[in-house]
Amino acid sequence: RERERERERVSEEGEDEAPAKKIEKDGKGSISLLAQEDEDMWHVYNLVQIGDRIRALTFRNVKTTGPTGSVKSEKVRVMITVEVSGIDFDTKSSQIRISGKNCEESKHIKMGAYHTLELALHRKFSIMKDTWDAMHLERIDMATDPSKTADLAAIVLQEGHALICLITSYTTLVRAKVSVVVPRKRTGSETRHGRALDRFYQGIYDAIVRHIDFSIVKCVIVASPGFYNEECIKRILALAQKQGNKSIINSRSKFLPRHASSGHLQALREVLADPSCSDLIKTTKAYEEVKALERFYEKMSTNPDQAFYGYNDVKEANDAKAIHELLVSDSLFRSQDIATRKKYVQLVEESRENGAKIRIFSSLHVSGQQLDQLSGVAALLRFPLILDQDLEQSHQPNESKGEGKLNSGRKKKKKRRGTKKQDKKDVGDIDDFEHDSSFLGDF
Repeated sequence: RERERERERVSEEGEDEAPAKKIEKDGKGSISLLAQEDEDMWHVYNLVQIGDRIRALTFRNVKTTGPTGSVKSEKVRVMITVEVSGIDFDTKSSQIRISGKNCEESKHIKMGAYHTLELALHRKFSIMKDTWDAMHLERIDMATDPSKTADLAAIVLQEGHALICLITSYTTLVRAKVSVVVPRKRTGSETRHGRALDRFYQGIYDAIVRHIDFSIVKCVIVASPGFYNEECIKRILALAQKQGNKSIINSRSKFLPRHASSGHLQALREVLADPSCSDLIKTTKAYEEVKALERFYEKMSTNPDQAFYGYNDVKEANDAKAIHELLVSDSLFRSQDIATRKKYVQLVEESRENGAKIRIFSSLHVSGQQLDQLSGVAALLRFPLILDQDLEQSHQPNESKGEGKLNSGRKKKKKRRGTKKQDKKDVGDIDDFEHDSSFLGDF
């Protein structure tokens, strides 16, 4: 039985040694991948969609009945092909759980049986699609390009709260969160306050030791309001000196204090946009995204006819070949609606053909989350463009303006004692107000 299992294992691994990329002219085919870094799993999460088929090695509990009727359960290593019905990505462990039905009958798993695959680092698997579009292939090219890696870490903190982050080309990974309740200083008794701060900075130091590899990371940005950043660096170096951590002591020049409005993740965007950090992070995709979004907001405030957002407006600008830079969130390409995904893929392809620069924002970056709030798609134009609907609306305000003036000019007169003619005039005014719905609308 052991020999049979070994032969089965060897044959299964031999089947997995298929060509890395096998795509036909109609776009149907499969690609074999091997994730080596945490960022690679983010790319895989963006590639896999419901309806795809995933082929990978997994473990399955198989029950066997002995000659005496006893039931024995054992774990068997099998190759399985699952039709995807659910996707779950855990950013902390960098694992993707794929749930679905088995679509290839095997010795241990029946056809149509449900199974959950776990895709993890250093495990080979294959993705099979009915259609590999341009965005899928571009995502694979980006993931396999070694020049796109970023070696940057960041600590964003305020009193009692800190986040330790790793910033890669496409993701901002929060590796640790340190929270300590720091009581206020009291005259004559500062021991509780001091002890709480000691625990706080000790937690930051421990998180740095666990999650930041200084042989890879070139820079650690320490951002905070006030002087917490300088105090944090001072405490980290003191603890490293006390514990004899040479990797941190020799990397003291890599710590870069910067100002931030708060100790939350949203403040990281303003830190990355700081010109003094540009030389250190200009090779990262996060820096490009932040700068592109800054240009968009600046153009929105100075010349809104050259900054559009929303699919309909951007599509109309693309039809006029006016787009200079297209900003798209990758969350749009993960849509379960095939028609929605196709229309955004087509928009990207047409814009690229028209000479536009395409920037795909990662929804795990702060800048990508801000773009999602602007419907996920925006564009900077080469020249000012006035849409047809804007022209129609430009005529309506004039009419409404006139009506507004008429309505605002109507003022209710106070009743005063006088002649019968004046009383009749006043009654007429009141009747007008009772029948005038526009006055009630203004009120």
